Amino acid sequence: MDSRNPGQAALSRLAGSRVVQGAILVVLFSLLPLQDAAAHDPGLSSLTIRQRTNGLEATLTLAVRDAAQVVELDEDHNGIVTQAEFAQTRSQLETAVVRQLFIAPDDRVAKPQSVRSRLDENNNVELRLDFGATIFSSLEIQSKLIASLPLGHRQYLQIQNSTGQTIFERLLSATTDRATVQVPHIDASTVALEAVRSFTNFLCLGVKHILTGYDHLLFLFGLLLVARGFFSSLGIITSFTIAHSITLAVATLHLVQIPSRIVEPLIAASIVFVGIENLLRGDIPAARRMVAFGFGLIHGFGFASALREAGIGSGTGGILLPLFSFNLGVELGQIMVAAVALPIIWKLRENPMFIARWAPACSAAVVLLGSFWFVQRVWMT
Repeated sequence: MDSRNPGQAALSRLAGSRVVQGAILVVLFSLLPLQDAAAHDPGLSSLTIRQRTNGLEATLTLAVRDAAQVVELDEDHNGIVTQAEFAQTRSQLETAVVRQLFIAPDDRVAKPQSVRSRLDENNNVELRLDFGATIFSSLEIQSKLIASLPLGHRQYLQIQNSTGQTIFERLLSATTDRATVQVPHIDASTVALEAVRSFTNFLCLGVKHILTGYDHLLFLFGLLLVARGFFSSLGIITSFTIAHSITLAVATLHLVQIPSRIVEPLIAASIVFVGIENLLRGDIPAARRMVAFGFGLIHGFGFASALREAGIGSGTGGILLPLFSFNLGVELGQIMVAAVALPIIWKLRENPMFIARWAPACSAAVVLLGSFWFVQRVWMT
Protein backbone atom coordinates (compact mmCIF):
# COMPACT_ATOMS: atom_id res chain seq x y z
CA MET A 1 0.00 0.00 0.00
CA ASP A 2 1.32 3.41 -0.95
CA SER A 3 1.96 5.47 2.16
CA ARG A 4 1.85 8.75 0.20
CA ASN A 5 -1.38 10.68 -0.11
CA PRO A 6 -3.45 10.31 -3.30
CA GLY A 7 -2.17 13.61 -4.83
CA GLN A 8 1.46 12.65 -4.47
CA ALA A 9 0.80 9.23 -6.02
CA ALA A 10 -0.93 10.79 -9.03
CA LEU A 11 1.99 13.19 -9.60
CA SER A 12 4.41 10.27 -9.42
CA ARG A 13 2.44 8.28 -11.99
CA LEU A 14 2.25 11.35 -14.30
CA ALA A 15 6.01 11.89 -14.11
CA GLY A 16 6.63 8.24 -14.87
CA SER A 17 4.38 8.32 -17.91
CA ARG A 18 6.15 11.45 -19.22
CA VAL A 19 9.50 9.69 -18.89
CA VAL A 20 8.19 6.74 -20.89
CA GLN A 21 6.68 9.04 -23.57
CA GLY A 22 9.92 10.98 -23.82
CA ALA A 23 11.91 7.80 -24.25
CA ILE A 24 9.58 6.66 -27.03
CA LEU A 25 9.92 10.02 -28.85
CA VAL A 26 13.71 9.87 -28.61
CA VAL A 27 13.71 6.41 -30.17
CA LEU A 28 11.34 7.51 -32.94
CA PHE A 29 13.40 10.60 -33.82
CA SER A 30 16.56 8.52 -33.82
CA LEU A 31 14.96 6.17 -36.36
CA LEU A 32 13.97 8.97 -38.78
CA PRO A 33 17.36 9.14 -40.54
CA LEU A 34 17.29 5.38 -41.01
CA GLN A 35 13.80 5.59 -42.41
CA ASP A 36 14.81 8.35 -44.81
CA ALA A 37 17.85 6.41 -45.94
CA ALA A 38 15.76 3.33 -46.57
CA ALA A 39 13.20 5.38 -48.53
CA HIS A 40 15.82 7.17 -50.66
CA ASP A 41 15.81 6.02 -54.27
CA PRO A 42 19.38 4.97 -55.16
CA GLY A 43 18.64 5.82 -58.78
CA LEU A 44 18.72 4.17 -62.18
CA SER A 45 20.74 5.33 -65.17
CA SER A 46 21.00 3.91 -68.67
CA LEU A 47 23.90 3.18 -71.00
CA THR A 48 23.06 2.33 -74.61
CA ILE A 49 25.80 1.28 -77.02
CA ARG A 50 24.97 1.21 -80.71
CA GLN A 51 26.92 -0.17 -83.63
CA ARG A 52 27.06 2.07 -86.68
CA THR A 53 28.32 1.39 -90.17
CA ASN A 54 30.81 4.20 -89.64
CA GLY A 55 31.43 3.97 -85.91
CA LEU A 56 30.31 3.06 -82.43
CA GLU A 57 28.16 5.26 -80.22
CA ALA A 58 27.51 5.24 -76.48
CA THR A 59 24.67 7.21 -74.89
CA LEU A 60 24.67 7.66 -71.11
CA THR A 61 21.57 9.12 -69.45
CA LEU A 62 21.57 10.23 -65.80
CA ALA A 63 19.15 12.06 -63.55
CA VAL A 64 20.59 15.50 -62.90
CA ARG A 65 20.89 14.77 -59.16
CA ASP A 66 23.02 11.71 -60.00
CA ALA A 67 25.16 13.66 -62.44
CA ALA A 68 25.73 16.19 -59.68
CA GLN A 69 27.32 13.38 -57.64
CA VAL A 70 30.00 13.00 -60.31
CA VAL A 71 30.90 16.69 -60.57
CA GLU A 72 29.55 19.82 -58.90
CA LEU A 73 26.80 21.10 -61.20
CA ASP A 74 24.77 23.20 -58.75
CA GLU A 75 27.18 26.09 -58.28
CA ASP A 76 24.89 28.25 -56.13
CA HIS A 77 23.75 25.21 -54.06
CA ASN A 78 20.06 26.07 -54.32
CA GLY A 79 19.03 22.55 -55.30
CA ILE A 80 18.36 23.47 -58.95
CA VAL A 81 20.77 23.02 -61.85
CA THR A 82 20.05 25.63 -64.51
CA GLN A 83 21.06 25.51 -68.16
CA ALA A 84 23.60 28.26 -67.47
CA GLU A 85 25.15 26.29 -64.61
CA PHE A 86 25.25 23.16 -66.74
CA ALA A 87 26.91 25.02 -69.62
CA GLN A 88 29.72 26.11 -67.28
CA THR A 89 30.35 22.64 -65.84
CA ARG A 90 29.53 20.31 -68.74
CA SER A 91 33.18 19.93 -69.82
CA GLN A 92 34.10 18.69 -66.33
CA LEU A 93 31.28 16.14 -66.47
CA GLU A 94 32.29 14.96 -69.93
CA THR A 95 35.90 14.53 -68.79
CA ALA A 96 34.82 12.57 -65.70
CA VAL A 97 32.63 10.23 -67.77
CA VAL A 98 35.40 9.57 -70.31
CA ARG A 99 37.77 8.66 -67.46
CA GLN A 100 35.34 6.23 -65.82
CA LEU A 101 33.58 4.60 -68.77
CA PHE A 102 35.60 1.97 -70.62
CA ILE A 103 34.53 0.41 -73.92
CA ALA A 104 36.93 -2.17 -75.33
CA PRO A 105 36.28 -3.81 -78.72
CA ASP A 106 38.34 -7.02 -78.86
CA ASP A 107 40.17 -6.11 -75.61
CA ARG A 108 41.39 -2.74 -76.98
CA VAL A 109 40.12 0.25 -75.01
CA ALA A 110 38.61 2.74 -77.47
CA LYS A 111 38.97 6.49 -77.05
CA PRO A 112 35.97 8.64 -78.01
CA GLN A 113 36.46 10.95 -80.97
CA SER A 114 33.82 13.35 -79.69
CA VAL A 115 31.70 13.84 -76.57
CA ARG A 116 28.50 15.87 -76.36
CA SER A 117 26.25 16.49 -73.39
CA ARG A 118 22.99 18.28 -72.73
CA LEU A 119 20.50 18.94 -69.95
CA ASP A 120 17.06 18.13 -71.34
CA GLU A 121 13.61 19.41 -70.45
CA ASN A 122 12.98 16.40 -68.18
CA ASN A 123 15.93 17.30 -65.94
CA ASN A 124 18.05 14.45 -67.26
CA VAL A 125 21.65 14.73 -68.39
CA GLU A 126 22.49 12.95 -71.63
CA LEU A 127 26.05 12.32 -72.80
CA ARG A 128 26.88 10.95 -76.25
CA LEU A 129 30.30 9.48 -77.02
CA ASP A 130 31.24 8.73 -80.63
CA PHE A 131 33.98 6.22 -81.41
CA GLY A 132 35.71 5.56 -84.71
CA ALA A 133 34.73 2.80 -87.09
CA THR A 134 36.04 -0.62 -86.22
CA ILE A 135 35.13 -4.26 -86.84
CA PHE A 136 35.15 -6.47 -83.74
CA SER A 137 33.81 -9.77 -82.50
CA SER A 138 33.56 -9.01 -78.76
CA LEU A 139 32.83 -5.93 -76.71
CA GLU A 140 33.76 -5.34 -73.07
CA ILE A 141 32.15 -2.54 -71.08
CA GLN A 142 33.06 -1.29 -67.63
CA SER A 143 31.23 1.57 -65.95
CA LYS A 144 33.29 2.67 -62.96
CA LEU A 145 31.04 5.71 -62.86
CA ILE A 146 28.50 3.75 -60.79
CA ALA A 147 30.85 3.83 -57.79
CA SER A 148 30.51 7.63 -57.75
CA LEU A 149 26.72 7.42 -57.53
CA PRO A 150 24.53 6.73 -54.46
CA LEU A 151 24.83 3.31 -52.85
CA GLY A 152 22.57 0.81 -54.59
CA HIS A 153 22.51 2.68 -57.91
CA ARG A 154 21.81 0.51 -60.94
CA GLN A 155 22.72 1.14 -64.57
CA TYR A 156 20.74 -0.44 -67.38
CA LEU A 157 23.14 -1.53 -70.12
CA GLN A 158 21.78 -2.14 -73.60
CA ILE A 159 23.80 -3.03 -76.71
CA GLN A 160 22.27 -2.68 -80.17
CA ASN A 161 23.55 -3.83 -83.54
CA SER A 162 23.68 -1.67 -86.67
CA THR A 163 20.03 -2.42 -87.50
CA GLY A 164 18.83 -1.18 -84.09
CA GLN A 165 18.14 -4.66 -82.69
CA THR A 166 19.01 -5.19 -79.02
CA ILE A 167 21.53 -8.02 -78.71
CA PHE A 168 22.45 -7.69 -75.02
CA GLU A 169 20.89 -6.32 -71.81
CA ARG A 170 22.08 -6.24 -68.20
CA LEU A 171 21.71 -4.30 -64.97
CA LEU A 172 25.10 -3.11 -63.73
CA SER A 173 25.94 -2.10 -60.16
CA ALA A 174 28.97 -0.89 -58.24
CA THR A 175 29.98 -4.49 -57.49
CA THR A 176 29.20 -5.84 -60.98
CA ASP A 177 30.16 -2.92 -63.21
CA ARG A 178 31.57 -4.98 -66.07
CA ALA A 179 30.01 -6.92 -68.95
CA THR A 180 31.35 -8.75 -71.99
CA VAL A 181 29.29 -9.64 -75.04
CA GLN A 182 30.05 -11.51 -78.25
CA VAL A 183 28.98 -9.42 -81.23
CA PRO A 184 27.76 -11.08 -84.44
CA HIS A 185 30.24 -10.45 -87.24
CA ILE A 186 29.32 -7.91 -89.87
CA ASP A 187 31.33 -8.43 -93.04
CA ALA A 188 32.75 -5.69 -95.23
CA SER A 189 30.07 -6.14 -97.89
CA THR A 190 27.32 -5.43 -95.36
CA VAL A 191 29.12 -2.31 -94.16
CA ALA A 192 29.56 -1.11 -97.74
CA LEU A 193 25.91 -1.83 -98.55
CA GLU A 194 24.69 0.17 -95.57
CA ALA A 195 27.04 3.04 -96.47
CA VAL A 196 25.63 3.09 -100.02
CA ARG A 197 22.10 3.00 -98.62
CA SER A 198 22.87 5.89 -96.28
CA PHE A 199 24.43 7.90 -99.12
CA THR A 200 21.40 7.33 -101.35
CA ASN A 201 18.90 8.20 -98.62
CA PHE A 202 20.53 11.52 -97.77
CA LEU A 203 21.08 12.35 -101.45
CA CYS A 204 17.35 11.91 -102.04
CA LEU A 205 16.59 13.91 -98.89
CA GLY A 206 18.68 16.81 -100.24
CA VAL A 207 16.92 16.75 -103.62
CA LYS A 208 13.51 16.58 -101.94
CA HIS A 209 14.37 19.39 -99.54
CA ILE A 210 15.27 21.86 -102.30
CA LEU A 211 12.36 20.84 -104.55
CA THR A 212 9.84 21.30 -101.72
CA GLY A 213 11.61 24.30 -100.20
CA TYR A 214 9.47 26.96 -101.85
CA ASP A 215 11.23 29.82 -100.10
CA HIS A 216 14.66 28.66 -101.31
CA LEU A 217 13.32 28.20 -104.85
CA LEU A 218 11.68 31.62 -104.85
CA PHE A 219 14.95 33.20 -103.71
CA LEU A 220 16.79 31.51 -106.60
CA PHE A 221 14.04 32.49 -109.03
CA GLY A 222 14.31 36.12 -107.95
CA LEU A 223 18.08 36.04 -108.46
CA LEU A 224 17.89 34.39 -111.89
CA LEU A 225 14.90 36.40 -113.14
CA VAL A 226 17.08 39.30 -114.30
CA ALA A 227 20.19 37.26 -115.19
CA ARG A 228 21.27 38.09 -118.74
CA GLY A 229 22.94 34.87 -119.80
CA PHE A 230 24.60 31.57 -118.99
CA PHE A 231 27.71 32.91 -117.27
CA SER A 232 25.77 35.42 -115.19
CA SER A 233 23.44 32.64 -114.03
CA LEU A 234 26.35 30.28 -113.38
CA GLY A 235 28.07 32.89 -111.19
CA ILE A 236 24.91 33.41 -109.14
CA ILE A 237 24.27 29.70 -108.62
CA THR A 238 27.92 29.02 -107.77
CA SER A 239 28.02 31.83 -105.20
CA PHE A 240 24.82 30.59 -103.58
CA THR A 241 26.12 27.00 -103.54
CA ILE A 242 29.46 27.87 -101.94
CA ALA A 243 27.81 30.01 -99.27
CA HIS A 244 25.12 27.59 -98.16
CA SER A 245 27.58 24.69 -98.22
CA ILE A 246 29.75 26.57 -95.71
CA THR A 247 26.99 27.27 -93.21
CA LEU A 248 25.36 23.86 -93.71
CA ALA A 249 28.65 22.30 -92.62
CA VAL A 250 29.35 24.58 -89.66
CA ALA A 251 25.77 24.24 -88.39
CA THR A 252 25.75 20.44 -88.70
CA LEU A 253 29.13 20.21 -86.96
CA HIS A 254 27.83 22.49 -84.16
CA LEU A 255 30.48 25.14 -84.81
CA VAL A 256 27.84 27.86 -85.19
CA GLN A 257 24.20 27.61 -84.17
CA ILE A 258 21.41 30.09 -85.01
CA PRO A 259 17.84 29.35 -83.83
CA SER A 260 15.19 28.68 -86.48
CA ARG A 261 13.10 31.55 -85.12
CA ILE A 262 15.85 33.86 -86.43
CA VAL A 263 16.90 31.97 -89.56
CA GLU A 264 13.42 31.51 -91.07
CA PRO A 265 12.44 35.22 -90.98
CA LEU A 266 15.86 36.11 -92.42
CA ILE A 267 15.26 33.74 -95.33
CA ALA A 268 11.96 35.49 -96.00
CA ALA A 269 13.70 38.88 -95.75
CA SER A 270 16.28 37.73 -98.31
CA ILE A 271 13.46 37.06 -100.77
CA VAL A 272 12.02 40.54 -100.21
CA PHE A 273 15.45 42.10 -100.70
CA VAL A 274 16.05 40.31 -104.00
CA GLY A 275 12.64 41.31 -105.35
CA ILE A 276 13.16 44.96 -104.44
CA GLU A 277 16.66 44.94 -105.90
CA ASN A 278 15.27 43.55 -109.17
CA LEU A 279 12.83 46.47 -109.35
CA LEU A 280 15.43 49.11 -108.53
CA ARG A 281 18.66 47.94 -110.12
CA GLY A 282 18.07 44.99 -112.40
CA ASP A 283 21.05 42.76 -113.12
CA ILE A 284 24.52 43.87 -111.98
CA PRO A 285 26.51 40.58 -112.19
CA ALA A 286 29.10 41.32 -109.50
CA ALA A 287 26.49 42.66 -107.08
CA ARG A 288 24.15 39.71 -107.71
CA ARG A 289 26.90 37.25 -106.89
CA MET A 290 27.55 39.07 -103.61
CA VAL A 291 23.84 39.02 -102.77
CA ALA A 292 23.64 35.31 -103.60
CA PHE A 293 26.66 34.59 -101.43
CA GLY A 294 25.58 36.73 -98.46
CA PHE A 295 22.05 35.37 -98.26
CA GLY A 296 23.26 31.89 -99.20
CA LEU A 297 24.98 31.82 -95.80
CA ILE A 298 21.57 32.31 -94.18
CA HIS A 299 19.87 29.69 -96.35
CA GLY A 300 22.54 27.16 -95.35
CA PHE A 301 21.35 27.33 -91.75
CA GLY A 302 17.86 26.57 -93.05
CA PHE A 303 19.14 23.51 -94.92
CA ALA A 304 20.84 22.33 -91.72
CA SER A 305 17.45 22.03 -90.00
CA ALA A 306 16.59 19.10 -92.29
CA LEU A 307 19.71 17.23 -91.15
CA ARG A 308 18.95 18.00 -87.50
CA GLU A 309 15.45 16.54 -87.94
CA ALA A 310 17.10 13.39 -89.32
CA GLY A 311 19.29 13.18 -86.19
CA ILE A 312 22.55 14.12 -87.94
CA GLY A 313 24.87 16.14 -85.73
CA SER A 314 23.18 15.04 -82.52
CA GLY A 315 25.58 12.22 -81.86
CA THR A 316 23.51 9.48 -83.49
CA GLY A 317 26.24 8.32 -85.83
CA GLY A 318 28.67 9.74 -88.37
CA ILE A 319 28.28 13.19 -89.89
CA LEU A 320 30.54 13.49 -92.93
CA LEU A 321 28.82 11.03 -95.27
CA PRO A 322 25.25 12.33 -94.60
CA LEU A 323 26.50 15.93 -94.81
CA PHE A 324 28.22 15.35 -98.15
CA SER A 325 25.41 13.36 -99.73
CA PHE A 326 22.68 15.73 -98.50
CA ASN A 327 24.55 18.78 -99.82
CA LEU A 328 25.12 16.99 -103.14
CA GLY A 329 21.39 16.31 -103.27
CA VAL A 330 20.64 19.99 -102.73
CA GLU A 331 22.98 20.90 -105.62
CA LEU A 332 21.40 18.31 -107.89
CA GLY A 333 17.98 19.72 -107.04
CA GLN A 334 19.18 23.24 -107.85
CA ILE A 335 20.59 22.07 -111.18
CA MET A 336 17.30 20.36 -112.03
CA VAL A 337 15.34 23.54 -111.30
CA ALA A 338 17.82 25.76 -113.16
CA ALA A 339 17.85 23.41 -116.17
CA VAL A 340 14.09 23.85 -116.50
CA ALA A 341 13.67 27.51 -115.51
CA LEU A 342 16.66 29.21 -117.13
CA PRO A 343 15.92 28.34 -120.77
CA ILE A 344 12.37 29.62 -120.27
CA ILE A 345 13.60 32.86 -118.64
CA TRP A 346 16.21 33.44 -121.36
CA LYS A 347 13.62 32.85 -124.07
CA LEU A 348 11.17 35.26 -122.45
CA ARG A 349 13.85 37.92 -122.05
CA GLU A 350 14.17 38.04 -125.84
CA ASN A 351 10.78 39.78 -125.80
CA PRO A 352 11.07 43.50 -124.84
CA MET A 353 7.55 43.35 -123.42
CA PHE A 354 8.68 40.77 -120.87
CA ILE A 355 11.61 42.93 -119.75
CA ALA A 356 9.48 46.05 -119.56
CA ARG A 357 6.37 44.66 -117.85
CA TRP A 358 6.38 41.00 -116.91
CA ALA A 359 9.78 40.85 -115.26
CA PRO A 360 8.89 43.75 -112.88
CA ALA A 361 5.52 42.12 -112.21
CA CYS A 362 7.26 38.85 -111.30
CA SER A 363 9.67 40.73 -109.04
CA ALA A 364 6.72 42.45 -107.34
CA ALA A 365 5.15 39.02 -106.76
CA VAL A 366 8.47 37.87 -105.21
CA VAL A 367 8.35 40.87 -102.84
CA LEU A 368 4.74 40.15 -101.85
CA LEU A 369 5.31 36.45 -101.17
CA GLY A 370 8.51 37.14 -99.23
CA SER A 371 6.73 39.81 -97.16
CA PHE A 372 3.89 37.42 -96.38
CA TRP A 373 6.33 34.73 -95.19
CA PHE A 374 8.25 37.29 -93.14
CA VAL A 375 5.09 38.46 -91.34
CA GLN A 376 3.93 34.88 -90.86
CA ARG A 377 7.26 33.74 -89.39
CA VAL A 378 7.72 36.72 -87.09
CA TRP A 379 4.23 37.37 -85.77
CA MET A 380 2.01 34.42 -86.74
CA THR A 381 4.15 31.40 -85.77
